[in-house]
Amino acid sequence: MPALSRSRFYLRSFYLWNLGLPLLLAGLVFLMFDMTKIDIAFSNLFFDPVSQTFPLDQSHLFEKITHKWARIIPNWTAELALIGLLLSCVWPLFKGQRFPRGKALLEKIRLAPLLRFTARHRRDLLFVVVAFALCTGAIHYLKSHTSVYCPVETTQYAGKIEHKEWYQNFELLKTAGEGRCWPGGHASGGFTMLALYFVARRYRWRYSKAVLHGSLLLGFVYGTTRVLQGWHYMSHTFWAGIVVWLTCLLTALLFYGRARLEQPVLARTEPGPDQSAALTAVADR
Repeated sequence: MPALSRSRFYLRSFYLWNLGLPLLLAGLVFLMFDMTKIDIAFSNLFFDPVSQTFPLDQSHLFEKITHKWARIIPNWTAELALIGLLLSCVWPLFKGQRFPRGKALLEKIRLAPLLRFTARHRRDLLFVVVAFALCTGAIHYLKSHTSVYCPVETTQYAGKIEHKEWYQNFELLKTAGEGRCWPGGHASGGFTMLALYFVARRYRWRYSKAVLHGSLLLGFVYGTTRVLQGWHYMSHTFWAGIVVWLTCLLTALLFYGRARLEQPVLARTEPGPDQSAALTAVADR
C-alpha cells in the first residue's frame, strides 16, 4: 500500500473508532434508553417492593468496597500525574554545570533517573492532569445543567421527586435544579483512565488497546455497582463513558496533534527498516 494511501487509511480508522464510535453509541443510548423504559425495567430487578429499598444500598461493606475504596485507582492516578508534573520541573534546574553538588547528590540517592523520566514526559503528565480535570468539569457541568435525580430520590422508588430525562431539564447557561445524577459521576472516575490510552497511542505502544479495554471495563464496573444500589440508571454509565471519551480525545488532539495519534500501534514483531524510519520520524516531531 502506498505511503499516502496508508496514511489516509490510518486517519480514517482513527477517527472512525475514536470519534465515530462514541457518537454512534450516543445515538443508540439515546434511542434505546432515554426514549424507552429500559432503564426503569433494569433497575426494577434490584428493587425490593416490600421494603421499598435497594437491598445493596443498605450494605455498608458493598458501599465501602465499590464506592469508597474503588476511588483509589483514578484518584491515585491523578495524584501521581500531578506529583510527576511538579517533579518534572526539578531536573531542568540542574541542567549543564549548575549545582554540581546537588546533581551528584541526586545521582547518589538514585532520584536522578526519576527526575529525568518526569522531565522527559512532562507533556504526558500535564496531559493526564488536564484531561482528568476537563473530564471532571464536563461531568459536573452536565450534572448541574440537567438536574436529573437519582432513582432512589424519585417517586418510582419511594422517593419524592418525579423522574425526568436529562433533555427535559437541560439548561445551557444556568443551573437547571438540585438534581446531580446524570451522567454517572462514579462511572466517570473509572472512564477517566482513558487518558492513559491516548498517551499509549502517542507512543504507539502495542498494549494500548488493553489500556483502552481496561479503562472501559473499570468505568462500566464502577457505574454498574451504583445501578445495583439505586443511585444511577444504567444509561447514566454509558453517557459518562461517552462524555469522558470525547473529552479525552479532544484534549489529546490539542496536546499531541492528529499526526501522532493516528499512527498505528506497534506490532509484536521487531519493526523492519521502513517501520524503523517511520518511528524515528514520529519521535522527532
